[in-house]
Amino acid sequence: MILCVQGPRALLPDNPSQVVPLGVGAVLSSSPRCPQVSAQLWDPAKDWRAIASTFCYLEASGWYWGPITAAEAHAVLQNASEGTFLVRDSSHPLYMLTLSVKTGRGPTNVRIEYSNGRFRLDSTSPARPQILSFPDVPSLVQHYVGSGRGEQEGKLQKAAEDSGIPSALVPKDSAVLLKLRRALSRPQSFPSLQHLSRLVINNHTTCPENLPLPRPLLQYLREYPFQL
Repeated sequence: MILCVQGPRALLPDNPSQVVPLGVGAVLSSSPRCPQVSAQLWDPAKDWRAIASTFCYLEASGWYWGPITAAEAHAVLQNASEGTFLVRDSSHPLYMLTLSVKTGRGPTNVRIEYSNGRFRLDSTSPARPQILSFPDVPSLVQHYVGSGRGEQEGKLQKAAEDSGIPSALVPKDSAVLLKLRRALSRPQSFPSLQHLSRLVINNHTTCPENLPLPRPLLQYLREYPFQL
C-alpha cells in the first residue's frame, strides 16, 4: 500500500501557463530569495565578425606566418634581434593564434586567448584579470609595441599588489613581460609598396579622413588602420 501525503506546496503550478519552458533566456525565478536573472544570449555573428576581421588584418599585415610550428618559429627568430616577433596559428586545440617573440632568453611563445569578441594574451599570473583585451590581434600587438618593457612590468606589478599578493610570491615565469620592437615579415608575403605607404600615413595621423585624398585611397587606409 502506498500512502500519499500532501506536501506544503505543489511541485508544479496549477496553471499550465505558468510553466516556464527550458531554454536560453528563460527567467529563472520570481521568488524574493531568487531575483530574476536572464541568461545572456550568445551572438555567433559577433564572434564571426571579430574573428574574420582579425584574420583579414593579419593577412594584410605581412607578419602573420600561418600554420608554422613552434620549432619553425624558433628557428626563424633564433638569430633575430631581441623584440622581433611574429604571429602564427596555435598548435593548441583551444587557441587560434600564438605570438612568438625573441626575448633575452631566446625565442618564446605566448598564446592569444579569444573570448566574447575580444583578444588578450594568455597568462597564469595572478594579475591575469587586469590584462587588457582588444577587438583584434593587430590592436593587441600594437599596444605592446607602443608600451615599453618597464611600463608593462610596472603595470603588472601594480596589478599584483592591488590583488593583495606580495610581489615576492608572484612567479616570474608566469608574468607577461613583453618587449616587442620589430615585426618579422614572412618572405612569401612581404608588404607591398602601397601597404608600406599606408603604414607611414598611419604613423603620422590618427584621422586619415581629414587628409585631402581620393575616396579609394581613404577606403584603402580604413582597411588597415594600424601602425605596424
